[in-house]
Amino acid sequence: MFDRNQKQVMQPWKAYSSPLLSICCITFNHEPYISETIDSFLIQETDFPIEILIHDDASTDATATIIKNYEKKYPDIIKPIYQVENQYSKGGGINSRFNFSRAKGKYIALCEGDDYWTDPKKLQIQVDFLESHPEYVITYHDSQPFDKGGYLDTNFWGALKDLEPIELQKATPIFTLTTCFRNIVDPFPFEAQMAKFGDLFIWSVLGEYGKGKFMKDIKPAMYRIHDGGIFSKKTKQQKNEMRLLTFYALSSYHTRRGNTQLADYYQEKIMKISIKHFGSIGIARMFYKSLISRLSSGFSNQ
Repeated sequence: MFDRNQKQVMQPWKAYSSPLLSICCITFNHEPYISETIDSFLIQETDFPIEILIHDDASTDATATIIKNYEKKYPDIIKPIYQVENQYSKGGGINSRFNFSRAKGKYIALCEGDDYWTDPKKLQIQVDFLESHPEYVITYHDSQPFDKGGYLDTNFWGALKDLEPIELQKATPIFTLTTCFRNIVDPFPFEAQMAKFGDLFIWSVLGEYGKGKFMKDIKPAMYRIHDGGIFSKKTKQQKNEMRLLTFYALSSYHTRRGNTQLADYYQEKIMKISIKHFGSIGIARMFYKSLISRLSSGFSNQ
């Protein structure tokens, strides 16, 4: 556990009435990793206050116990939710449902409970940029994938350049654990609950408010590959299903917003994945209609 006490962590913060930045962390059965993750939050050197919002999704190992020990030591900084029933199994959008809604910060940074940051200046650099560049809505940087054997020379498709608003709206992938963005979406769209890739949904919504900035001078964050990872160890079929659910959620969202061009863009992506996955246009169309019916019934309950 991080060796500085709460008073020492908070000492450099200026006289703000509330946190300027909210770190949103979702975790499930991350007992071997969660301490390293939380420590990487606490080492951040900022002149502004932060809050650490952790959502434990009914872990069955000692993850919650570890978080409670941190909460006891840093009660004014670490603010957890401990679920008794797993929420991810009921739908996506965990951060939007349980963390974003209680985030007090002007800015939000994301990192899941099995990843961690390496640069203690990360948050200060990102917030300083956003404070002085109102035309940008999100900042991000590089990440380094690794497993128990060491660094991996693998590309997980995160943007390494600046992004225009339309590129964000089209859900260009970004390394989620590197992001810091404006907390300006309130309330968060209910369609996010159907998106299995909640981060892609977030980028698309944020694209309505500005551009994305790649920050090459921040040290890479560490992206852990392990058997319990939500995405990295999924089969190809599982990943396709997750993409289909996410793209349908985005199509529904942009349809509701009246942006037919983006809605059509996501519907086309759904059809392409369906055809490739099921092998024929006829079967793909049947699957597509079934998907729409199933998800629409879920949306109607919102």
